[in-house]
Formats: sequence, C-alpha cells, structure tokens
Amino acid sequence: MIRSLDVDALAREFREAEPFPHIVIDDFLEPAAAAEVAAAYPDFADAAEQGFEFDFVNEKRKVQICDATRFPPAVARLNEALAAPDFLATIEAITGIPNLVFDPELAGGGMHVTGAQGRLDVHVDFNYVEERALHRRLNILIYLNPDWRDEWGGAVEFWDAKVRHCARRVAPRLGRCVLFQTSEISFHGVEPVRCPETRARKSFAAYYYTREAPAGWAGRHHGTIFRARPDERFRRWVLMPAERARRAARQRLRAMKHGIKRRLRAS
Repeated sequence: MIRSLDVDALAREFREAEPFPHIVIDDFLEPAAAAEVAAAYPDFADAAEQGFEFDFVNEKRKVQICDATRFPPAVARLNEALAAPDFLATIEAITGIPNLVFDPELAGGGMHVTGAQGRLDVHVDFNYVEERALHRRLNILIYLNPDWRDEWGGAVEFWDAKVRHCARRVAPRLGRCVLFQTSEISFHGVEPVRCPETRARKSFAAYYYTREAPAGWAGRHHGTIFRARPDERFRRWVLMPAERARRAARQRLRAMKHGIKRRLRAS
C-alpha cells in the first residue's frame, strides 16, 4: 500500500530541511489504499467511544486509539506496513538512523481524530521509554482527509528552537506523509482545527526508536514539553502554568496513593 520512494532524493531533502530534519511526501499511499483507510475511520463521536479523548489546555478535542486490536482491517494493514522490515530499512536509508525499532504498543500514536475546535499546542515529544529502554527518534504521520480545505486549519507546524518563528505549515491532505526527527529542538504543533462539526481531522501516527542513544544525548529523560506560540500570551502566562500545576498535583497524588498501597502490602 506504500508507493515506491526515491530514497536518495528524500535523504537529501531530510538532511537539508529546516528548522529540523523532515520530509513531506505527497501520495505516500497508493490512491485506492489511502481512500480505503480514510473510509475506515470513525467519526469523532464514535472514535471518542473507542479511545481516549484529550480535554486539556494543551490538547483538546483529540481522540487517540492506540490499541491495534481495535483497528479496522484497512488501518491494521497500514500499521503493519509501517512496521515491516523493508520499510524500516527504507527510512533508515532516508534518515541515516540505523537499527530503528517500531513501537508495537503505539504509545501516543495510532488513530488520531481531532474534532472541530480541537488543538494541539507546540511541543517537543517525550524522548525516552524507560520501561523498555528505548530512545524516541522519528515520528511518522499519515493524513487521511479527503477534500480538506485550508480554511479549516489543522496544518502541522514546524517551529524554530525558541518557538518564535513557524518555518513550515503542512496541510493534512489525503495520502500525505510527514516524517521528522524527534529531538530537543523539534518543536511542532497543530494549527487549531476549524472544520465544520460534521467533519474531523484524521491521521495515523507511529513512532520509531533506537536502543542506542542519539549522538550528544545528555542523559535527561523528559515527557512532552509544551510551549506557547508568540501571540499566545494568555496561554503562556496563565493557562499553561495552571495546567502544569494541575498535572504536578495529580502526579503527587498518584505517588502518595502508590506509597500507601506499598506500605499496606508490606505491613
């Protein structure tokens, strides 16, 4: 279902891309396959019943279905194609990153469905999966939106390291693929979605890892780090600090409950 790729040309494009290594591939999927996968996706309401709906300051009205057993057959075939050894060899050649590992658990990935008024703030992704000792290296995004209009927003944005300038916006058109290197400077986000209530922004996301640390890694593990866009002063100074405080409080509460249970088991 994945079309033949010009590895040498894509490798050159990946190396030379700004503000960090990435490529955009139109018609990544065979047209019939792209249409079949898109048609298999649920609408926003049905997706919300199957997966997890984000309703936070940084991420709203986005549903994530990571459990591959819930994928329709066409989506399952796409997932398998992205994990196939020959495709891993292809993206190793394009990116220059050897020994890539596909994440079968699709942590944070899988089917993504974002409804009207949905958003995903600018961020860099978590960089390490501690329980599996894996370093996150690449994100791949496949867009599944026939007849998507520019005025509906939803473009993926690539920002500079200080989140002052958006270097590129890529509309989520049917069959388009975006592959980019995840690092400490790969700030990206999704333009607020302004589609009609009867539509939703649909994509499939998968991530690739290595067991070896990337060059220059300082040994610091971190989760997702969000940043406000330059014109989002209220989000920067009020909404985002409040969200971080709420998350920190929830983490402390979970740690406290875990400690109590551990002591009870030991007594």
